[in-house]
Amino acid sequence: MKVAVVILNWNGKDLLEQFLPSVVKFSNEANVYIADNSSTDASVAFVSEFFPSVKVIQNKVNGGYAKGYNDALKNLSEEIFVLLNSDVEVTENWLKPVISEFEKDNSVVVAQPKLLDYKNKECFEYAGAAGGFIDKYGYPYCRGRIFNTLEKDEGQYDDISEIFWASGACLFVKAQSFWQAGGFDEDYFAHQEEIDLCWRLQSIGGKILYVGTSKMYHLGGATLNAINPKKTFYNFRNSLLNILKNVKGTHAFTSIFVRMLMDGLAALQFLFQGKPQHFFAIFKAHFSFYSLIPKFLQKRKIHASELKYFSVKSIVFQYFIKNKKVFNEL
Repeated sequence: MKVAVVILNWNGKDLLEQFLPSVVKFSNEANVYIADNSSTDASVAFVSEFFPSVKVIQNKVNGGYAKGYNDALKNLSEEIFVLLNSDVEVTENWLKPVISEFEKDNSVVVAQPKLLDYKNKECFEYAGAAGGFIDKYGYPYCRGRIFNTLEKDEGQYDDISEIFWASGACLFVKAQSFWQAGGFDEDYFAHQEEIDLCWRLQSIGGKILYVGTSKMYHLGGATLNAINPKKTFYNFRNSLLNILKNVKGTHAFTSIFVRMLMDGLAALQFLFQGKPQHFFAIFKAHFSFYSLIPKFLQKRKIHASELKYFSVKSIVFQYFIKNKKVFNEL
C-alpha cells in the first residue's frame, strides 16, 4: 500500500531539527511530507535545505490540527495517511507492522503504534500510550495511562488489540475511510478530534487497532503543554462535544449533565491548587460548548449512533474512589 507520512508543523524548526532525521531514516517505504501551518519561523527553509526528499505542503492559514490536516491531505494520493506529530522519534521498522494489519483486514480503518515517553523511555506516554478508550462521561484514558498515572512498559501491551480511539500523535488512517467520514471536524481546532473521527468511523463499521509490535517515543506537549490553560479549555470543551455529537438518545444529555457537574469539581480543584487560569478555562470551555450546541445538534442528526462506546462507566470513580490506577485492574 502507498503510504504518506505527514507531519503537521507550526513554527517548529527546533523540533524538526531534533526529530525529523529519525523519520527520514526509518521511513523508506513511505513518502514524507511536512504540512506547514503558515509558520513564521525558518521551518520550511530548514526542511528544503537539509531534507530535499521531504515534500513541503504549505497551508494558507494556521487552522490547528483539524483544519491543518484536512487542508494538507486533500491533494495526496496515497492509500494510507500516517499523521505524525513533529515531536516524535520513530524507530527502525515502525511502519511495516502497522501497514500489514491494514493489508490483512480490510475493516481496519485506523491504527496506532506503542507510544512511549521520550523523556523516560521505559514508560508509556500520556497522549496515547497503548491505545485509547473513554468512559460514559467522555473522559479519555489509555492502556498504560489513566489520568496522570503512567505505567512502565514491561511488555504487557505488546499485542495487537482493538481499541476505541487511536492517538493523534501517530494516527494511521486509511485515506478512503478518512474522507468517507468527512475528515476531521474543524470545529474542534485541536484535542480530541481523533476521538471524534474514530467514533464516526466505528459507527459505520470500521475497526480501530493498536499494534504493539511498532513503537516510537513522543516528547508530548510541544504545541500545548499540560500547564497551558488552552489545553484545559480544548480538552474539557471537546469532550462535551464528542458526547453531544456522537451518542444517540436522551441518555447523551444525562451524561453531559453529570459530566458538567464533575467539571465543576475539577474547576474547584484547580482553584484550590492555585491554578486560577485553569479554573477559568473550564468555565470558558462550558460557555464555548453552549455556543456550539445548535451547530452540533445538526451534526448529531447525521452522526449519532447506538455504538457502545464505553466499558467502564466512570473512570473517575474507578481511579479516585476504587484506587484502580492501571488499565489491567479495571
